[in-house]
Amino acid sequence: MEHKQFVSAINQICEEKGISMEKAMKIVEASLAAAYKKEYGKKGQMIKVNFDEISGSMEVFQIKIVAEEDDELNEDEGESTEDEFDENGEKIVKKKFNIDKNITVEEAREYKKDPEIDEEIEIPLPSKDDFGRIAAQTAKQVMIQKIREAEKEAIFDEFQDKEGEVVNGNVQRIEGRNVFLDIGKAVGVLYPAEQIAGERYNIGQRLKVFIVRIDREAKEASLVLSRTNSEIIRKLFELEVPEIFSKTVEIKSIAREAGSRTKVAVFSNEDGIDPVGSCVGQRGSRIQTIINELGGEKIDITQWSDDANKFIQNALSPAKVVHLDIDEEKMYAIAFVEEDQLSLAIGKQGQNVRLAAKLTGWKIDILEDKKKERADDGSEKVGKDDEEKIEDKEDVSEEGNSIVEEKAENAEKETKKKAKKEKKTDTSDEEEVEEKVEKKKEKKSKKKDDDGEKTTKSDDKEKKKK
Repeated sequence: MEHKQFVSAINQICEEKGISMEKAMKIVEASLAAAYKKEYGKKGQMIKVNFDEISGSMEVFQIKIVAEEDDELNEDEGESTEDEFDENGEKIVKKKFNIDKNITVEEAREYKKDPEIDEEIEIPLPSKDDFGRIAAQTAKQVMIQKIREAEKEAIFDEFQDKEGEVVNGNVQRIEGRNVFLDIGKAVGVLYPAEQIAGERYNIGQRLKVFIVRIDREAKEASLVLSRTNSEIIRKLFELEVPEIFSKTVEIKSIAREAGSRTKVAVFSNEDGIDPVGSCVGQRGSRIQTIINELGGEKIDITQWSDDANKFIQNALSPAKVVHLDIDEEKMYAIAFVEEDQLSLAIGKQGQNVRLAAKLTGWKIDILEDKKKERADDGSEKVGKDDEEKIEDKEDVSEEGNSIVEEKAENAEKETKKKAKKEKKTDTSDEEEVEEKVEKKKEKKSKKKDDDGEKTTKSDDKEKKKK
């Protein structure tokens, strides 16, 4: 290969891999040094090559470290019996003089005027233009390895400031359950735990993904991506809602069950701006874009409030809360709702109340609101049954939803029973109507028979008289 072709090939590698020309030339010099050592050097030698990219010539040096030669140690070929210690009391470890790696002070003066101990000395070696097959293969392997390391380093330098950001990526390949995405100069991996349940991916599909971290230990320089991280919701709102990007509207908290439902609490820092309306957009245009990006995931926007009572009621929407009993010390709340709002407040398998508890940070339980006695001042009195229920609810889980699933099942059973009763009443009414109709028919038929008998008897009497 001619010198010009070699340099153009190096430039092409730099453009493809995002490596600087300076790093590329160091890689070339390291690979040439490995080839020279394999062909002409010894195992313990340290070889250095200076390559001139303009002329294509190279200079070869052997690196040796200046050291004091220990004649006594070399003669005995053993270790010294007495240990030496420095001023701090630390043991001084004597290194054995190696002729391939070390050089004495007197010998070093031939290459440098005033050499010092542990200083590196460059000793010129004759340059060679021809290398054998094994040396060339060694140079190739060293170059490939160094290019990969440089590529990973370049990716780390570029993306280390992008951790926690949302980027666009194209699905490059799928290996098992791992999905690899091309996000420009780097390749990111979407592990199964970071994928939305039920979401399918196709080669070439374009997705918005959240950069969790950079995996520098991977064979290929890769980024760990996510579609389930709650912060992707915040970043998508910043992209779609100008008020959030400008911090006029602030997202206070997010509760998410990826692929199913998300609750977002928003707050306006300026009067006259509706935070919920800003996020939803005109005719739901802004929120619909985010929902489509997440594969149809439901998103509830609620207004944040520093008043816990109001915030919890907003978090339980779309269910309407009649009354709320809260314990600020335990951060525990019991929400009373109407009978027809009970299943809506709890949600499917307790999802609504579970997300509300996560959004607010309170333990929340749902109870059916019954008619309460009123005091003279009009305030509500809690009955004995309610007091017993409140006492029973003190032992709840971290999210206050220990019996939510059971309530949801009981509510479903009650609705089914009611439906069955309604069906039974409908069928019983139909049967009664049919019975009445049949009785009327029987009466009519009996009347006809009686009239027929009467006419036949009168005819017989007249015949006898004649």
